[in-house]
Amino acid sequence: MASAGDIVKQATESIAAAGCEAPEADAKALVAKALAMRIEDLELDGTTEVTAEVREEIERLVSRRSEREPLEYILGTTRFREIEIAVDERVLIPRRETELLVAVGVELPKGARVHEVGTGSGAIALALLSERPDLRLTASDLSEEAAEKARENAARLGIPLEVTVAMGIPDHVDQVDLLIANLPYITDTSIDERSPEIRREPEIAVLGDSGDDGLGVIRGLIDETPSGWRMALEHDTHHGPAMRELLREAETRNDYRGDERVTVGLAP
Repeated sequence: MASAGDIVKQATESIAAAGCEAPEADAKALVAKALAMRIEDLELDGTTEVTAEVREEIERLVSRRSEREPLEYILGTTRFREIEIAVDERVLIPRRETELLVAVGVELPKGARVHEVGTGSGAIALALLSERPDLRLTASDLSEEAAEKARENAARLGIPLEVTVAMGIPDHVDQVDLLIANLPYITDTSIDERSPEIRREPEIAVLGDSGDDGLGVIRGLIDETPSGWRMALEHDTHHGPAMRELLREAETRNDYRGDERVTVGLAP
């Protein structure tokens, strides 16, 4: 039987050959998953023997990653702020830069009313409720499959969250202190500049009807939002100036990389 350390090296080589950005980290995550152990424990002791059965499972997982299936889908979960979110091909994978929307929500006064449009896995809403359970927060998504996944995550985390299937703002949402959304903003052209993994995510969540400039879906939400409602909207790194034109009293915040990522302002 080979050791876990040897298997990690072999897996790293295979994943690197496929052009993945972080082959060693991916390999460790997949080997740890197959061995049902923490990555930290795997790194501390690479002498753990790998049975033929587990090695076969590792090869299957590595093959999926080498075909550029997102690591998060293979693992089945991803960390977002302080919670673990389950993800699969029904939903967009939560990104670290999107945590900025949660940071905006955390600043709200006690008992504030919040609605998230396009909740997907429920990551933003659930992370916000986990940190601010006093908020009155609801969520919606136009995809029944995504809404189902958000409800599953809410149940697994034990966080009460009402999730509605609707395009845009649901009829029952008549007043909020903050409307949050991470809507599609990638275009048919800009998607080619990103890693191949993104094409494995739901097209409706990645591209939608974003149009030539990537702001089509975002404009649509702003247009239907009652005047004066406060909005926090994620967008691409070059959209800051346009977003500040679309919203009143707008400010754009930078993500952890220093890129303009979220604009907060009032609906016109």
